[in-house]
Amino acid sequence: MNRLTAAALLLAPALLFVGCSKGSNSSTTTTTTTQATTTPASSTGSMVTLGVATFNANCATCHGSKGQGQPGAFPPLDGNPVVTGDIKPLIKIVKTGLTGPVKINGVAYNGQMPAWSGTLSDAKLSAVITYIRGAWSNHAGAVTAAAVAAVK
Repeated sequence: MNRLTAAALLLAPALLFVGCSKGSNSSTTTTTTTQATTTPASSTGSMVTLGVATFNANCATCHGSKGQGQPGAFPPLDGNPVVTGDIKPLIKIVKTGLTGPVKINGVAYNGQMPAWSGTLSDAKLSAVITYIRGAWSNHAGAVTAAAVAAVK
């Protein structure tokens, strides 16, 4: 079992009680050297830990703990070309929200994505975006807090 998986398993029971509320900071830091199947190689352990915690506290209720989404309402994050593509549209969606129908991988969804810019810091937003871009079957690169701040 790798360190990220161990950290996620340790955090998961506590985060199950958090639900869709504001994220919490974790003081636990892990170091990851290779995580090709779960996180981008450029991620530091603390960024991964923050990304996992932020995802579980704010995103997993709608998008699923494994990024599988909910049919008809919330699109999957795993295997989603918006997640793994150009970072600017993804950052904009996470920061400002999204309402109305969208099609992902040929499937229609019509849920509502809340705006997280007033709730989460640029550091937490960059950590969670980095996490989802490298989690599950996704293999996209990290996103910095500066890149998040640059998107209005």
